[in-house]
Amino acid sequence: MAGLAVNVDHVATLRQARNARYPDPVAAAVLAELAGADGIVVHLREDRRHIQDRDVRLLRQTVATKLILEMAATKEMVAIAADIRPDLVTLVPEKRQELTTEGGLDVMAHKTDLKKTIQALHDHHIPVSLFIDPDTDQIHATKEVGGDLIEIHTGLFCDAPDSAEQDRAFADVIEAARTARQLNLGVNAGHGLCYRTIKKFKGLHEIDEFSIGHSIVARAALVGMEKAVAEMARLIREL
Repeated sequence: MAGLAVNVDHVATLRQARNARYPDPVAAAVLAELAGADGIVVHLREDRRHIQDRDVRLLRQTVATKLILEMAATKEMVAIAADIRPDLVTLVPEKRQELTTEGGLDVMAHKTDLKKTIQALHDHHIPVSLFIDPDTDQIHATKEVGGDLIEIHTGLFCDAPDSAEQDRAFADVIEAARTARQLNLGVNAGHGLCYRTIKKFKGLHEIDEFSIGHSIVARAALVGMEKAVAEMARLIREL
């Protein structure tokens, strides 16, 4: 059965909008775990637009399930990960002007640098996932550079303008998940998933975990964090 990793970045986004001390993403993570989350995800960006170093350090002390740190493949971030020791690092592309991560890593174009980054994290016994588009060439490249898992970027599927385009995008997700399995890579999926689109994954057992943030935090603003997480966890259990 697939797990649910809850991304609490957008709780920090709301806090930073007023440069306040609340709402606290650490408190949100505790509530998410109590409601059935199997892990907590945060993206420590280079510009610190939402999650702060303080958050990651407190989460490392607080999270009882597993802490997943999304980060760019930079020396600064590798040093932070080596110090904090998250349970998993997910390497993601990062651009200063983007609202959120807009696409997967181009592993093929950055094999040498990614291999060095992954080795540095492995030296600290930190497993590494690469956030990539559902492209079989990128999956094979992930294996070549030493990645342990992939996280399939599901944005094209979730944001498809019509059912035909959505079906085509979902077929790519299926192929990516099965290709990764054949290469003995772990398989996570995330980006844009919501209470409606998650139902499409029923019967696709190759995915180990779904990483979901925005839709859960948005619903939590109306019904509360525990209720929002519990509902998503229930939908995933039924897949």
